[in-house]
Amino acid sequence: MTRIARFVVATLALGVSALRAQPAPKTTVLRASRMLDVKSGSVVTNASVVVTGNRIVAAGANVATPSGATVIDLGDALLMPGLIDSHTHLLQNYNGRVGDDDPNMLLTVAALGTTRRVLLGVAMGRQDLDAGITTVRDLGNSGWGGDVALRDGINAGWVVGPRIVAATRALAAAGGQFGGMAPEAQKLIENEYVVISGVEEARKAVRQAFYDGADVIKVIVNTGPRVVALDELKVIVEEAHRVGKRVAAHATTDQGTRIAADAGVNSIEHGYSLPDDVIRTMKEKGIFLVPTDYPAEFYVDALGGTATPEERKNRLAAAEPFVKRSGDRLMRATKAGVRIAYGSDEYYDAPGKTRGQSSLLTLQAYQEAGMTPIDVLRAATLNSADLLGLGDRIGAIEAGKLADVIAVDGDPTKDVKDIQRVRFVMKNGQVIRNDPPVRK
Repeated sequence: MTRIARFVVATLALGVSALRAQPAPKTTVLRASRMLDVKSGSVVTNASVVVTGNRIVAAGANVATPSGATVIDLGDALLMPGLIDSHTHLLQNYNGRVGDDDPNMLLTVAALGTTRRVLLGVAMGRQDLDAGITTVRDLGNSGWGGDVALRDGINAGWVVGPRIVAATRALAAAGGQFGGMAPEAQKLIENEYVVISGVEEARKAVRQAFYDGADVIKVIVNTGPRVVALDELKVIVEEAHRVGKRVAAHATTDQGTRIAADAGVNSIEHGYSLPDDVIRTMKEKGIFLVPTDYPAEFYVDALGGTATPEERKNRLAAAEPFVKRSGDRLMRATKAGVRIAYGSDEYYDAPGKTRGQSSLLTLQAYQEAGMTPIDVLRAATLNSADLLGLGDRIGAIEAGKLADVIAVDGDPTKDVKDIQRVRFVMKNGQVIRNDPPVRK
């Protein structure tokens, strides 16, 4: 036997021995008085979820506990699938006292840089996870490859955070989402956006994004008068779909949402202006709406900085018409059969709340607009899982799916505000948070 052959045989033997020596996956049983079946909308009593390794192997009422399993008894809590936020910006954390988005974005890009923004993303991601958000789709504004680095670090176990579907830099018309910038400062734009002009530049940008590690393509369809052309967006969709990837379109105006729907994107983000013909196209093509809505109080507290009681009252009155218009378009879309996926678009430092706690206010806004609590919860689980292409892995508590499970005090199936009362979080079979119940 040659020296190389002996080396190969020895290596294979070591591999077989290592496989034999690996311990069996750990089995954990979660018990609670209640469990939500998000598909049927029913609540199972005397619930158990059996987890082996990172997978759910059984779930339901009065499920037998395997011998040797570790039991976690969560008492009078409601077990639910981990929440999925389809529109995050973990590498941003703006301050309402600084002003509007433009100065905040310039400070973030110019002063922090991508490396420190990744460290910010570690903190923001952990806050999301602690709030019960076990998976996110992070849609750009993360420097050059920052979201990919954070995703890969979480997957490698270097840091703890939610599962990330990353977009890398968003594709956009000239200037991205920056306001007017002096010529000598415009180099900063390419740290946040890939500027496209023409069909072939659009195609090249998609291919570069996937080379850079993107899981999904984000396109800024409109920013002020700057709009990506329909033929450019069509080729972006075509190129992404050719390799089995999806496209998320930031679109806020009649023109922007119409272009996005006609191009056949997978989701329209924000969609503040959504004409009836666009809604019909979305329904026909199976395009999701990701409404990044909030209660009126959020726009005052997070974006308003310090204010006297009178100033706060005036700002609240000014925010309410926008909130009502947003709620009206949400209900028009749902009544037409457009699927809704939860997306917070949270990137401000909301006073007194973590990133995750602030993000969950979006679900409250959906309910206040008229969605039923169970439909809101489906938007944050089943629908978001399907939008991300992960419906076979997450989004429900059932055998075969990844063990992303949260426990909530109260009953969010009656009032979705109770989703703020998360006290247990398991992601991928690992216990992240396990607080004792709050005594009444």
